[in-house]
Amino acid sequence: MAEGNIDMPTGLYWKGKKTEVERIVLPFQTIEIINESRATREKEKGTFFRTTPDKSWYNRLIWGDNKYTMASLLTEFAGKIDLIYIDPPFATGADFSMKMELGHTEWTKEPSAIEDKAYRDTWGKGLDSYLQMMYERLVVMRELLNESGSIYVHLDWHIGHYAKVVLDEVFGQQSYLNEIIWWYYNKFQGNVNHFAADHDVILWYRKGDKFTFHPRQEERDVPIRQIKRSWDKDKGKIVNVKGEDGKVLYQERTTRTVDDVWRVSMLQPADMTENLRYPTQKPEALLDRIIEASSNEGDLVADFFAGSGTLGAVAEKLGRRWVMADLSRYAIHVSRKRLLSIDQCKPFIVQNLGKYERQYWQGVTFKKRTNEQIPIFEYIQFILKLYNAEPLSGMMHIHGKKGRRLVHVGAVDAPVTLSEIKEAIQEVKKTGQDSLDILGWEWEMGLHDVVEKEAKTEAVHLRLFNIPRDTMDPHAVENGDITFYELAYLEAEAEYDKHNNQFFVELRDFAIPNLDLVPPEVRDKIKKWSDYIDYWAVDWDWNEDTFHNMWQSYRTRTDRTLQLKTDGHIYEAKGDHLIMVKVIDIFGNDTTSVVEVKS
Repeated sequence: MAEGNIDMPTGLYWKGKKTEVERIVLPFQTIEIINESRATREKEKGTFFRTTPDKSWYNRLIWGDNKYTMASLLTEFAGKIDLIYIDPPFATGADFSMKMELGHTEWTKEPSAIEDKAYRDTWGKGLDSYLQMMYERLVVMRELLNESGSIYVHLDWHIGHYAKVVLDEVFGQQSYLNEIIWWYYNKFQGNVNHFAADHDVILWYRKGDKFTFHPRQEERDVPIRQIKRSWDKDKGKIVNVKGEDGKVLYQERTTRTVDDVWRVSMLQPADMTENLRYPTQKPEALLDRIIEASSNEGDLVADFFAGSGTLGAVAEKLGRRWVMADLSRYAIHVSRKRLLSIDQCKPFIVQNLGKYERQYWQGVTFKKRTNEQIPIFEYIQFILKLYNAEPLSGMMHIHGKKGRRLVHVGAVDAPVTLSEIKEAIQEVKKTGQDSLDILGWEWEMGLHDVVEKEAKTEAVHLRLFNIPRDTMDPHAVENGDITFYELAYLEAEAEYDKHNNQFFVELRDFAIPNLDLVPPEVRDKIKKWSDYIDYWAVDWDWNEDTFHNMWQSYRTRTDRTLQLKTDGHIYEAKGDHLIMVKVIDIFGNDTTSVVEVKS
């Protein structure tokens, strides 16, 4: 049979395979706008907003399940992304465990319940569930790519051969370009009774007939031999240069065209200068090669398994626009800090699907019936049961009771507000009770201090608890893995330097009320309250909407110190100002507080 005429199977089949891909399109919520990087600020000390951010485009860092985030991106980016690189989990739940630092001590952060769910969904039914996960996501990625775009899928020996057949099915066999071998020859071998696996594979596919490709050059890793031809100016042609013995002298070029085996030392796993202790982190040089080869300056590149944010960091330096998404809240936090360390990093936004994802979950879980109130009633009953509280009826703002404490459940699609809490407190007083628990998905920013004062005034003991995102996972609910954690306490104060006409904000205290959140081995290493803080930021002119990150301080791998007082800020406009302070603790959870000043 002639080469190229071999009949090939059209796809890979597995138990329970579904080729219909569900696309749930939900609006994004912008939860933070980062206008200036710390590296830029430190380089040009004491100035803010030297240039007006380009409001027509913000790079995007998205927290959420990529099954939903990618489908939601279709509304805006279908057929518009130039390059996708993904480094999906290979075969183990260890992808969600990572080394973390507290002071100069290291500890291991175990997967959260939502990350554990991702592992179960991916590997819970073995290879079948993994292939289904990959198939569904690759179909949507193909729709996001433009006709001249391409995708690089980074895998290893566990799954690469299966994934290639799935990619053939989704993109077409004719769209296959390369199987790139990334050889990391200094990998620790250990004791193995077979040839050691010293490489990953990166599968490269195009979407259309035309695609971007710029051949790359690399330094040769062998000694230079004498090879050279020279240009004879008199004769106007290339001539061979001969030595004294009459033989032609050669000088080999010091570079070579990159092929499909990437083996040079610069591409070894992330070194200490950029290592963020993220278990699946890839070196920037690897992404640099991919982005330079398959995109142009100004193109849009994306990574939907963002991890530590290597693609965004490299794209930023190479002048590409970028979109990154990850399921892990901590991955988003690590990526944000990494981007903030880049000098002249362009403004970017942090987004999630927030209330819209919860609305969808509520609609699916508690389907509407003839009575409009039934889904809301069932939702409240469901949350109360998870909280081990019994339902109460006949009141507007009190929904249940746990022991002697009354309970209010916040709406699925709105933050708990100050007025909502005040009304619940008043209803508690009418019953003759003196304690109240508020359960909420989100909170009106800067709420904590205000409601604490309100509750003390009314002689009501108040506690605020987060409804965990894991509540939307049926498996976590079934196994009793749902834990409600009390909101952290944050104290921040503003001071004014009249000589320099500058305002400063200083952190005074931070506490995690429920220490069950903190592993014992971590708790023993805490020396002072600031040890719990990994990062904090300030919005000098908060307008009671999206948080604008105008100043920040955070710990890095090489610098574990934390600045507890901001640089000075000068208000151009006189009047009253609200300062929003956001703290992110060592687990990636955020707490806010509002400070009022008059300039």
